[in-house]
Amino acid sequence: MGKITKTNAIRILDSKKIKYCIHSYDSGDGLNDGISVASKIGKKTESVYKTLVTQGQSSEKYVFVISAAAELDLKKAASAAGEKKIEMIPVKNILASTGYVKGGCSPFGMKKLFRTFLDSSAEQLDSIVVSGGKIGIQIEISPHDLIKTVDGEWSDLVKT
Repeated sequence: MGKITKTNAIRILDSKKIKYCIHSYDSGDGLNDGISVASKIGKKTESVYKTLVTQGQSSEKYVFVISAAAELDLKKAASAAGEKKIEMIPVKNILASTGYVKGGCSPFGMKKLFRTFLDSSAEQLDSIVVSGGKIGIQIEISPHDLIKTVDGEWSDLVKT
């Protein structure tokens, strides 16, 4: 695919001297969901995680990183964040809120460091794959390094 453009996410990891691996894929077919991406980069679906941006009743924004195959449990998410209720931010607000587009939202390098939660399913994995901040670029990283980099928290976040 040629030279990878350094995204904000990659620059942040470099500045903090965090080890990671970049995976790129062809996004031209429009299949950019986590399950399709896992197949394109040759990774197990369980190791590919998606980054979801939400807003609580307090208007605070929160980031939840969960397995691409899972669904965010909004009640568990609200409880983790100490909110009565949480909802996904509208797609039209993603760029303005994060600096990223839908499908290219990385937990690293958003316009602001929002309180970030990583699903506890990742705690036992050696590495997980998250968006690199641009559609077509993924970052493989230790989940413990992700938590450390974003000052994140472990939590049970998905519907069972």
